[in-house]
Amino acid sequence: MSSSLNEGRRTGILRRKPIHDIESPSDEKLTASLGLWQLTAIGVGGIIGAGIFSLAGAVASGAPGGKGVGPAVLFSFLIAGIASAAAAFSYAEFAGLIPRAGSAYTYGYAVLGEVVGWCIGWDLLLEYIAIVAVVAIGISGYLGYLLDAFGLHLPTWMLGAPGTGDGHRVDLFAMILCLFVAWILTLGMKNAARFETIVVGIKVLVVLLVIVVGAAHINTGNYTPFAPKGWTGAMAGAATVFFAVFGYDAMSTAAEESKDAQRHMPKAIMYSLLISMVLYVGVCLVLTGMVSYKDIDPDAGISSAFKVAGLSGLGSIIAVGAIVGILTVMFTFLLGVTRVWYAMARDGLLPQWFAKTHPTRRVPTRVTWIAGVGSALIAGFMPIAEAAELTNIGILLAFVVVCVAVIVLRYRSPELERPFRCPGMPFVPAIGVIFSLWLITFLEPLTWLRFVVWFALGLAIYFLYGYKHSRMNKMS
Repeated sequence: MSSSLNEGRRTGILRRKPIHDIESPSDEKLTASLGLWQLTAIGVGGIIGAGIFSLAGAVASGAPGGKGVGPAVLFSFLIAGIASAAAAFSYAEFAGLIPRAGSAYTYGYAVLGEVVGWCIGWDLLLEYIAIVAVVAIGISGYLGYLLDAFGLHLPTWMLGAPGTGDGHRVDLFAMILCLFVAWILTLGMKNAARFETIVVGIKVLVVLLVIVVGAAHINTGNYTPFAPKGWTGAMAGAATVFFAVFGYDAMSTAAEESKDAQRHMPKAIMYSLLISMVLYVGVCLVLTGMVSYKDIDPDAGISSAFKVAGLSGLGSIIAVGAIVGILTVMFTFLLGVTRVWYAMARDGLLPQWFAKTHPTRRVPTRVTWIAGVGSALIAGFMPIAEAAELTNIGILLAFVVVCVAVIVLRYRSPELERPFRCPGMPFVPAIGVIFSLWLITFLEPLTWLRFVVWFALGLAIYFLYGYKHSRMNKMS
C-alpha cells in the first residue's frame, strides 16, 4: 500500500477512505451475482432509451419544436459520444481499481476527500431519482397515447400532473411504473438482472429492426443539406444529446455485485457505450435518410418517419418497443441511486438503518422502496419539464470529479495495480472535465438555484450528522 495514499487521510473533512478499507468485508455485503453480459445489458439499458426513440428526432427535426440540425445529428451523437468516452475511460479505471458500490461517490471519497465524496453522492441521490421520474412520465405519455388509439379513454384526472392539462390531478401511470421497477429491484440482483437483460434484448432487437427495415427506404437526397445549421449547430446538438450517452455511470454503482468486478466492470462500461453508439449512428442515418429532416416529428421521430414511408403498422410496433425499452433506463438509474445511498449509509455518513440488506436476497430493500416512492411522487405530481431540470448538473459534476480523481490518483499512487488503465493520461480525462464544464454553462438559472438549495441542505446534514458518525471519524 502506498504511503502517499494514506498520508493525511484521517484529517478533517478531506480525510480519504483508503483503498484497503474500501475492499474490507462488511456485515452488510451485497451478493456478487452479475456476469459481464448482465453488466453490459444494464449499461446499455441505461444509455439506450429516450435518446434513440425521441431525442434523435427532436434534434434533427426542422419542424416547430425541433432543433433543425438535420442529418448532422449524426455528428452531434459522435461528438457527445467521444466526450462521454473520455469520462467512461476514467470510470473504467476506477471500476477495476475500486470494485465497490457507490461509483463516483466512492471514487471521490477515496481520492479527493470525504466532503467531496459526500457532495457528489448527495447530488446523485437527487439526480438519479429525478431521472427515474422523468423517464416514467415519458413512458406514461406513450401508454396513454396507445390506449387512446385502441379506444380506451381513461379518466382525465389520472393522465398527468397538476398544471399539465385540464382536469389533470396525478400521473398515475408514471407512479405505478416507478413502484413496479422498485419492486423488481427488491426481488434480488440475480432475478432483477435477468429481467433487465431480457428487456434490453427486446429493445436492441427493435432498434435493429428500425435500422434494417429503414435502410431499405433511404433516399440519399434527404442528406442534402447535411448540416443546415452548420457545424456550430452540430455542436449545439451535441450539448443536447449528451444526456443520452451516459448510463454506464449508474451501472458502475453495481460493481460490488459483479462476480469479477476488476475484470468485468471496465469491459462492461466500454462495451455498453460502444454498442449504444453503433446503434445511435445507425438510427440517425436511417431517420434522416428516410424523410427530409424538415418533416420529422420532433416528438415521435422514428414512428413518424416510418409513417411517412407507408409503414404505419411497423411504426406502432416501434412505439411499443420504445415503451419497453425506455423502461430499462428506469431500472438502471433506480439501481444507481439505491447503491449510492447504501454506500453512503454503510460508510456512516447517513444512518446505518439505510444500509441494512434483505436477509436472504442481500439487496438494500429499505432504500430501494424509499427511492421508488420518492421518484413516484415526483413523477406523479411534477410536470416533466420541471422534473427534467433536476437531472443535469449533478451528473456533470460527478463526471468532473471522476475525471479529476483519476488523474490525481495516477500521479499520487502510480504503483497501484490497475486492471484497466485510462489511455492518454492526462489528456483524455481532461477532455471529460472540459466538456462537462462546458455543458454546465448551458443550464438554466432555475437549475442552479435548485442545485444550491439541495447542496446547502446536504452540507447541513453532513456537518450535523455525517462528519461525526463517519466510519473514518471513528478510525481517527
